[in-house]
Amino acid sequence: MSQADRNARHTARMARKKAHVDAAIAAAQEERGVLVVLTGNGKGKSTSAFGMVARALGHGMKVGVVQFIKSRTDTGEEAFLGKFAEWHVTGDGFTWDTQNRAQDIATARRGWTIAARMLADPAYRLVVLDELTYLLTYAYLDADAVLDALAHRPAMQHVVVTGRAAPAALIELADTVSVITDEKHAFRAGVKAQPGIDF
Repeated sequence: MSQADRNARHTARMARKKAHVDAAIAAAQEERGVLVVLTGNGKGKSTSAFGMVARALGHGMKVGVVQFIKSRTDTGEEAFLGKFAEWHVTGDGFTWDTQNRAQDIATARRGWTIAARMLADPAYRLVVLDELTYLLTYAYLDADAVLDALAHRPAMQHVVVTGRAAPAALIELADTVSVITDEKHAFRAGVKAQPGIDF
């Protein structure tokens, strides 16, 4: 096949693709808040959510972040984005560190009080609930109450939920679900967590 033929085939293929994409864009006219769930065993769920925080802030939106489970307050994302977004680190550390279910439940409920306030306030255009899935999986919170708050939030409010093993009911409620897979991780090769990459 000649270069001219390849070019002609490419042009025809891209024209068909453009028509398909343009039709999909024209059909998507509803404007409302969306619920995004980032789950799976791979690295990057919270990082993706914080990228959306930066994007929303760039559009002048009010943003709230509640980090469940995690207790670090020295992360790069909080140091930078926390200057512009309302940021709450509400955890006591990973469950294998605390080893205290009663404490974890009490801590989860305190964090959820902050999250519920944000979910009821239309001024927050984006709310990130980092690691919320664990609180549902471990039954630290009443799943029905959480799902109800997510379903009945203000119409234009976007919410991002992160964490492994998102429950089926949360996935069903979500508008967008991305599953981050784990193909390879430097930690398993003996590389320690490093600033700027892992926190």
